[in-house]
Amino acid sequence: QVQLVESGGGLVQPGGSLRLSCAASGNIFGISVMTWYRQAPGKQRELVASIDRSGTTNVANSVKGRFTISRDNRRNTMYLQMNSLKPEDTAVYYCHVVDEDKFTQTNADYWGPGTQVAVSP
Repeated sequence: QVQLVESGGGLVQPGGSLRLSCAASGNIFGISVMTWYRQAPGKQRELVASIDRSGTTNVANSVKGRFTISRDNRRNTMYLQMNSLKPEDTAVYYCHVVDEDKFTQTNADYWGPGTQVAVSP
């Protein structure tokens, strides 16, 4: 089992910045892809950004140029630097990881509990 803990959410004014963190712990084989999702009230959960173990990233068009995803493989931690925040960025942000067991060639995925980001004057 892998446990995920997100932190860094909060209330910020439009144009402000926040940095989210997602730390994985537990019985980790090897985390491949780490992803941030978000879900705004009344909307479906959407992908914000993902990063694989080599550092290759995929960023949603809605946040491209404003959000930067990164990770520290030694610490099994992922970050999301969010700049120029807009009210439409308000959502619960979730961390998702895929843990690969290369010996058995099986994957398991895990979700964090989420952290609230609110952008408001």
